[in-house]
Amino acid sequence: MKKYKYIFIDLDDTLWDFHANARLSLNDIFIERQLSKFFEDFDAFFNIYAKRNLELWDQYGKGEITQEYLIIERFRYPLAQMGLNDWELAKQIGDEYLRILPTKRTLIPFAKELLEYLKPNYPLTIISNGFYEVQHQKMQSSQLLSYFDHVVLSETAGALKPDPKIFEFALALNGASPAEVVMIGDSYEADIKGAMRAGIDQIYFPLDKSKQQKQLQCTHQINSLQELVAIL
Repeated sequence: MKKYKYIFIDLDDTLWDFHANARLSLNDIFIERQLSKFFEDFDAFFNIYAKRNLELWDQYGKGEITQEYLIIERFRYPLAQMGLNDWELAKQIGDEYLRILPTKRTLIPFAKELLEYLKPNYPLTIISNGFYEVQHQKMQSSQLLSYFDHVVLSETAGALKPDPKIFEFALALNGASPAEVVMIGDSYEADIKGAMRAGIDQIYFPLDKSKQQKQLQCTHQINSLQELVAIL
């Protein structure tokens, strides 16, 4: 008899390859906006952007900044480092990025095969901190949406991972108890700690190779999605 009756899954960098798709989208913008006039090359732009973006998402997760500020500031900052402190340009680029990003379709290896395996056996629920419209577009363009019974986003749940409230929202939506559920995700802070706080088992899937060697507290840890077949 299988242990779990419901599966909760993170979207970005668990199923949908956020890092690959973000680079593709930003490279499109770098070329279209001729940002090579300001940066030595794309990597110089991307590295400044990526560092600032991580800082902003951390602040957003703590409720310290708004969604709108995050969207604009992550582009204003790298431009300002090159002497171009243009809030309106940053806003335009931010809007372009959110339009282009969800059209990209690169998935984590074995993502589709895993969902084909899980779908007949479990109700599946996405739990994500991503923006509502963007996440739905991502799932539609990459043909993931049809696999899921529910899509729980922070905007609809009124809480961001790792707040247990977003997991409790998903539990109520499924009519499930914590003991019946497992959460799969790449973020130890958001996915794993959040699930722990909600009393839900966890499967930690760190994409960062340096983190794959660390044995952190969690129910299971995997290095590839293929390994889930043996667990589920």
